[in-house]
Amino acid sequence: MAKGNTMTLVALSSVPFVMVLGNSMLIPILPEMQRALEISSFQASLVITLFSVPAGIIIPLSGFLSDYFSRKVVIIPALILYGIGGLIAGGAALIDTEASYAILLAGRIIQGIGAAGTAPIAMALTGDIFKAQARAQALGVIEAANGVGKVVSPVLGAAVGLIIWFAPFFVFPVFTVVAAVLVWLAIKEPKKQKEPAVAGKYFKDILKVFGKKTGMLLSCFLAGSVALFTLFGILFFLSEHLDQRFELNLIIKGLALAIPVLFMAVTAYLTGLFIKKKVKLMKYLIISGTALMTAALIALPLSYNTYFFFTAISFIGIGVGLMLPCLTTLITSSVDTAKRGLITSLYGSVRFFGVAGGPPLFSLLLEPGIRVMGWSVAGLTLATGIVVFMFVKVGEIVKGNSG
Repeated sequence: MAKGNTMTLVALSSVPFVMVLGNSMLIPILPEMQRALEISSFQASLVITLFSVPAGIIIPLSGFLSDYFSRKVVIIPALILYGIGGLIAGGAALIDTEASYAILLAGRIIQGIGAAGTAPIAMALTGDIFKAQARAQALGVIEAANGVGKVVSPVLGAAVGLIIWFAPFFVFPVFTVVAAVLVWLAIKEPKKQKEPAVAGKYFKDILKVFGKKTGMLLSCFLAGSVALFTLFGILFFLSEHLDQRFELNLIIKGLALAIPVLFMAVTAYLTGLFIKKKVKLMKYLIISGTALMTAALIALPLSYNTYFFFTAISFIGIGVGLMLPCLTTLITSSVDTAKRGLITSLYGSVRFFGVAGGPPLFSLLLEPGIRVMGWSVAGLTLATGIVVFMFVKVGEIVKGNSG
């Protein structure tokens, strides 16, 4: 890969890396937060949810703006807002008043709004810059950066949390400034081929895309949402489980939480290298990913042996790693450049909703027992694989969209 392309990929990869810190870095400290703020497990899970829900709501607007104006004009201010939200959340814990929890959640909402203009827009920009086979490889690197962020962030959050539990919030601004500078300096955004259409026509064109490829797009959206729902639900469950069963220190817990996402990151990177333009293979890798997740979730409640437990959770990470690069490539290749920002943003939106739902719903499902949790979610992943098998039609994916 040429040096210029390498620097471009580094800059693009920094955006999802920073974005994923927003949740994964906080998971190890959630039990500490519960004790410090005297809140319930469900209330602690809202620290994840109230980051992800605003992001999911705002992402489509960010996608529209990135199509209408430019990707960088959206990404850079979004990174800055993300960092400001981190400062507010950390400052709320620092002042230690009865309102600390509420102010912390407000900071997380601001962070989520900023996150809406980060990774999904970076995916669209990657699709703009890289063409044909290079696009699948580049998107594999982007998903791997997302995965590396998930691997590093539990350990980083745990290490910084040793200072004091809310210290990780003050790490966010540092990373966002670095990413914003990289995007500004290292990325040359392709010029638009024509002036953007008026908003009304733009949205009519988007509806036409969905009209032609409804089944394919919606089933890919479902698969992406379910993958992230399951991954973050499992990470939340694992954090609670490790805290209650083993009483591990934060560093060891961070390393343990990194295991499934390490498998996910490596799998995502290798999948991105391998799939290239093999559209039919992508479909069956997505189905294979859901099958692995289903089998692992069925097996998970059957044994409390530590090695068996982590093996099952690692297979969930592998399943997610198989799915995400394929889904991202299918979606970015399904539309032309002019409408790619909004389509990828809608995909990013449903992914965020999946992340938002994971921790609180896993918390509620765990109350009747681990079997209810594992087997309920296994039914969801199985159904998702069936939907992908039925509705992702290979011929629809790149037909008429080579840009």
